Amino acid sequence: MPHCANLYVVAAPSGAGKSSLVKALMELDARVAPSISHTTRSPRGQELHGREYYFVGNDRFDQMVAQDAFLEWAQVHGNRYGTSKAAVEQRLAQGADVVLEIDYQGAIQVKRIFPAAVLVFILPPSWEELRARLERRAEDSAAVIELRLQNAATEMAHAQEFDFVIINDLFERALFDLKTIVHAQRLRFYAQRATRSDTFRSLRLL
Repeated sequence: MPHCANLYVVAAPSGAGKSSLVKALMELDARVAPSISHTTRSPRGQELHGREYYFVGNDRFDQMVAQDAFLEWAQVHGNRYGTSKAAVEQRLAQGADVVLEIDYQGAIQVKRIFPAAVLVFILPPSWEELRARLERRAEDSAAVIELRLQNAATEMAHAQEFDFVIINDLFERALFDLKTIVHAQRLRFYAQRATRSDTFRSLRLL
C-alpha cells in the first residue's frame, strides 16, 4: 500500500447509518474514493448497477470466486457481497484513499491481507433506535427486520476487533468523528513524509 494512501473499512449492523455516513464523508472529502462491491442481491429503490453496487448473478459471482478476484466476500442476509481485489489495489496505487462498506466478516478478511487498513465500526445508540430505523426505511417485511436484528447482535459482538468505534446517535457528530479518523491518518509520520516531501527534505528528514 502506498504510504500516502489509506484503506478504510467501515462496517455496521443494518440500520446503523453506515451508508449515509460514508456518502456524506465522500461529499465533503474528494480524496476519499469508494470501492463498489459486487452483490447477488437485487437493486433497491433508486440503486443503479455500477453506482451503488455491481449487481451480478450467482453464476458470475461463483466465477469470480474461482478466479480469486475478490479481496473479500461474504454471505449476508441470504445474499453474497464481494470486493474486487484489482479495483482496490489500483486506487491505492494511484494514491487515493479508499473506503469499503462491508460487513464485519469481510473487514476482518481485509485486515489480514492489508494490516495497515483502518477498521471503523458504526454502532446504533440503542436497540430501540436500531429497530425504529429499520422500520422507518419501509424496505423490509417484519420477518426480515427481525432477522436483521438477530444478525445485528452477532455483528456488534465483533466491534472490539475494529480500530475505531463510532456511535451514530446524532448524525452530525458521527460524521465529525469519521472525518476526524480520516484526518488523523493523514497526519501520521509516514503520510506526512509522502505528501509533504519538500518540507521533510528541507528539514533534512529525507
